[in-house]
This record gives sequence, structure tokens and C-alpha cells, in this order.
Amino acid sequence: MPKALTPVFLAREIRDIEQTVLSQPSPPPLMARAGIAVAEFARVLLGDRGKRVLLLAGPGNNGGDAFVAARQLKQWWYDVTVVFTGSETKLSYEARAALQDWRAAGGNLHESTPAKVDWHLIVDGLFGIGLERPLEGKHADLVNWSNVSGIPILAIDIPSGLHADNGRVLGCAVRARHTLTFIGLKAGLFTLDGPDCAGEVHLESLSIDLPDLAEPRGWRIESALIANVLPPRRRNSHKGTFGNVGIIGGAPGMVGAALLAGRAALKLGAGRVYVGLIADSPEVDVNQPELMIRPAQDLLKIEGLDCVAVGPGLGDSPAAQNALVAALDQHAALVLDADALNLIAAQPKLQKRLAARTGASILTPHPAEAARLLATTTDQIQHDRIAAARALCSRFNAALVLKGNGSVCALKNGDWYLNTSGNPGMATAGMGDVLTGIIASLTAQGGNPDLALLAGVHLHGLAADQLVAAGIGPAGLTASEVTDAGRKILNEAHA
Repeated sequence: MPKALTPVFLAREIRDIEQTVLSQPSPPPLMARAGIAVAEFARVLLGDRGKRVLLLAGPGNNGGDAFVAARQLKQWWYDVTVVFTGSETKLSYEARAALQDWRAAGGNLHESTPAKVDWHLIVDGLFGIGLERPLEGKHADLVNWSNVSGIPILAIDIPSGLHADNGRVLGCAVRARHTLTFIGLKAGLFTLDGPDCAGEVHLESLSIDLPDLAEPRGWRIESALIANVLPPRRRNSHKGTFGNVGIIGGAPGMVGAALLAGRAALKLGAGRVYVGLIADSPEVDVNQPELMIRPAQDLLKIEGLDCVAVGPGLGDSPAAQNALVAALDQHAALVLDADALNLIAAQPKLQKRLAARTGASILTPHPAEAARLLATTTDQIQHDRIAAARALCSRFNAALVLKGNGSVCALKNGDWYLNTSGNPGMATAGMGDVLTGIIASLTAQGGNPDLALLAGVHLHGLAADQLVAAGIGPAGLTASEVTDAGRKILNEAHA
């Protein structure tokens, strides 16, 4: 897997890095570096000196960062107000020193926000990555007041109230316009509620050389993967060169799901695409006559399939179950979605069959499907999306994407990836079917299945983002439009 990607860390990993750095014979002043970085970023946002800035300093080291930033901003002639919610005697040595330096610079502390002040920026330094309990009392009041104030918010390291690992809101959370995060990216900034709370995320390394201190297992998926997923197309090629995809699904009333997946596989470059339908087969897809349509029971009789996708509109009929069993028993790469996952979740024998496969398996569950597979609740899946994705990967011997805001991909080697492309316009019927077709197509064309998963997930969201940027959506964005935009992105990446 390309290692040019940006690593993403869990809170315990960041704490281990900090401990390693601070245990050096002459440890660097991390709090001073962080506070100055916050002040410099705030100065960019504020512009002219004299602007009014409110800093919310909490009871821990995030409060210490805020004190450093406040002193620096005051020295640059900004009008600085600091609200401190903790106890000076309970601060760490570094944070207490930062508070004393703020006072020595002529700064004051407030217990609550002064009335009738129109600030130009709020800097959130209430809580950092160690928060595990819901915010309440004065802290919740400050967070809620900040969110409704209409004043831009800059969060220090992570928005207060956001869980650093899983992106859950702990009671309430700051909704920042910008987050300046330190040392390394935190997982919670990019999944579940994280993107809604963090705004634009900016990384400040604090001059720490991560490659010498950490071996990350988490990464952020980036667009560079799309150019690496497939080899260049040679002129001396034919349709067999680019792989054969089989799509199985399309029960009565859901034929469109299978056709959407098939069209996505075709338009993303597969040489041949066969669609095996559970419903009585139409002889042709009049909107995409290049698709070769078969009864589902006949599809796996076709020789030379490179990747088979099972699930779009599959249903739970005996015919659907028979098709799934047959697909689990063949060696070609397998993409499982939707009803295929629900059938597997309901039948332990199918679960064992999936786990025992020697060919590549890729699962694409949404949180409710993941909950069925792990015999738990959707809330529990969303409680820790990364842990859930890794558990599914381990249990079923498969790579997978746990779909949702900040989709989580997990690979069998233990690595996990967060996807940051995509937008709310994708919350519409058929999007998952298109994703299944994209992944199957990239795999069939010779892409490494793991890389095909990661690149396919990112390309899928990136296509939707480009459409919205062009004024198509988010309201009314369709899965078919994403397929066409995805084809354009893939070709541009391989030009």
C-alpha cells in the first residue's frame, strides 16, 4: 500500500508519542509550540490587529495551550478575553506556568463570557483528546453558547465534546469552522460526527518527526490512490484484457439495483459485464445494451469471471440464497453487499463459508448491515466505527468498507483507512449499488483487491463532490450521475 498517505492516530497512540518526546533528556516545549501555532493561525483568521478574540480555556492542557495563545495574541495587539473553567491548583505544571505568564503579561481571567461583547473569533481550548464523559454544566453551556453565537470558532487540537477516536458527540460538542490539530491527525475528526464538528482540519506537527516515533496502522485515503489502482492501458489490448465482472441481484421490484451496479462496472472500465437477475430477465437493458443479462442461476456457469458482486437488490428468496452459496464457493474475487450480507448474517453456515474462502472477499456494509453481521445494534457499531470495521474484517476474513460519514475501510493485515470524500447528496437510493460496481470493476481489471476497495470508495465520494461543486446536487443527486462522474475522474487520473 502506498505510504505517501497521511497517517491517522488513535488517542492512545498520540499520548504514547507525546510521552516518548517528553521523556527525552531535553524535551521540547510542546505546549509553547502548540499555543504559538494557535496564535499564528488565529492571526491569519482575524486579520488586522485590534480585533476581539475570546479564548475558552479548560481545566487541562488544552487550557494551557489557550493561555499561551492568549498571551501571544495580546502581544500582537489583539483585544483578548480569556474564560477559564478550571482550577489553577489542579493544572499541570506547564499549564499553570502558562497561566502565570498570561497574568504577568497583564491578562485577566473570567469565569463566564462577559455580556455585550462582539468577538470576531472564538478559540476553543476547553477539552482535548482525553475526554470520555459527556459535557455538562458550565462546559455544556459554553459550548452551546459558542455554537449559536454565529462567531467563527477555531478549535485547539479537537473540538471540545468530540470523542477523539470515534467521532461521537459526548453530550454536546463545539462546531468549529477550523480545527488546528497537533502532532498527527485524530481519527474522530474524520468519521461519524467529526466532519460536522471539526470544519476544516489543519495539521501542525510541532516539529515532531513521526516516522522516527510511530508505526501507524491508520491512514487517510487520498486521491493519489486512484492513479495507482490500475496499470496503464496498452494499445495492444482487447476486451478480455480488462476483466470480466458478474453482478448477481435484481429480485422482482429491485432489478434497477443490479443494473446500476452493472452499469457502474462497465463505465469504470471492465471489459465485459454480466448481470444475473433473480427476477425474470429482460433480454436487454435498453439504457445500457452493452450489459449481458442472464438468469442468476446461469451467471456462475460463465467461465473466466474475474470478480463477482452479489447483493444489489438480491432479496432473500431460495433462488437468492442458492446464488449466494454458489458464489461463496467459487474462487474469483467476491464483493458482497446489501441482501447478500443480510443472508450471511442470518445463517451461521454461510458465515463459516465466507470466512473459509481463499479468494479475495470484499464486504460493503452500512451500519445496520454491520450490526446484523456482528449480532449487535446499529448504535454499538456507530459507537466505535473503527473497532467495528476491524472486528468484521477479522471475523469474516475479508477486506471491507463500513459506509457512512467518514467511511472506514479495514484490511486483513490490521490496517484501517478513513475516507474523507463524499457529501450528503449521496444519501439516496442506488449509491451503494454503484459503489459495489466500481469496486468490482477495478478488481476485475487487475487492481489489487485491497487497493481497488480503497480507491473505489474514495473515487465514489470524489465523483459526488465534483458534481456538487459543479452545481449538480446535493439535493437531487443521483447514483447514475455519480457513475458518469467517476468514469471521468478515473480516466483523468490515468491520462
